[in-house]
Amino acid sequence: MRIGVAPCFMHADPARPIFKGKTLLYLEQSLGHWLMGGGAVPWLLPTPAGGVTADDLVQQVDGLVLQGGSDLAPGSYGQEPRRPEWSGDAVRDAYERELIAAAMRHDRPILGVCRGLQMINVALGGSLLQDLPGHRNWEIYDQLQHDISFDACSWLAHSYGLRGGRVNSVHHQAVDRLGDKLCVEARAADGTIEAVRYDDGPGSPFVFAVQWHPEFQDPGDPALLPTAPIRELFLDAVGARCSV
Repeated sequence: MRIGVAPCFMHADPARPIFKGKTLLYLEQSLGHWLMGGGAVPWLLPTPAGGVTADDLVQQVDGLVLQGGSDLAPGSYGQEPRRPEWSGDAVRDAYERELIAAAMRHDRPILGVCRGLQMINVALGGSLLQDLPGHRNWEIYDQLQHDISFDACSWLAHSYGLRGGRVNSVHHQAVDRLGDKLCVEARAADGTIEAVRYDDGPGSPFVFAVQWHPEFQDPGDPALLPTAPIRELFLDAVGARCSV
C-alpha cells in the first residue's frame, strides 16, 4: 500500500550553502522506515502545482500521514503569537489543511504524529496552547518521557489491551480547545491530550493522531509502549478500504 506523507518544509534561505534560495520538502527518515516496517511504501506529497490539486495527490495514495516538525502558526487558529519564535509555519499549515480535507472527502485514512495531531485539531476547528511547560527538553529531546493513560473506550485501550503506558515527549504546544467531532483517546497525568480520534458516527472517515513520536522509539525498549499497534491500527484501516 502507498502512504502519502505530508512533507516538512525548509523554506527558501539565500544564506544556505546548498539549494540556495530554494524551498525543500522532506521526509524525516525514521518515519519512513517505521511505515516500511509495516509493509507500507511512503510517498512524499509535494505542494500542488501545474494544475495538480491536493485532491489529485490524495487520490494517488491509500492513506495520509502528517509528520511532526515546526510549530503551527497561531494565525491558523485565530490567535497572535505570544513570542516571535512561536510564529510557526502558516504555509505548511494551509497545505496540510488542504490535504486533510481531501483525504476525508476521498475516505483516505489519516494518521497524525505530534504536530500532525495539532494540525488535525486546528483543521477541525480547534485551538492550541502556544506553550506547554514540561513536555519538551531540547537537551535530551526524545529521551524525555512520561506516562499516559488511555480512555477505557479508546481504540488504544482495545489495541494494546492496556490502560496506558510510557511514551516520549518532544512538543511544547498541545490541544487547547478540541476540534469538531474529535474524541480524546489518551491524556498525560497533567491532563494534556495525548491522542485523539475522529468520530462522526458509523462510516466516519478514519482520522487518528498521537502527540508522541512512535517512530522515534526503540521498538525493543520494554519501558515504552510498543509502536507497532499504532501503525497496525492505521494500516489496517488503509487495507480495509483498499479491499473494498
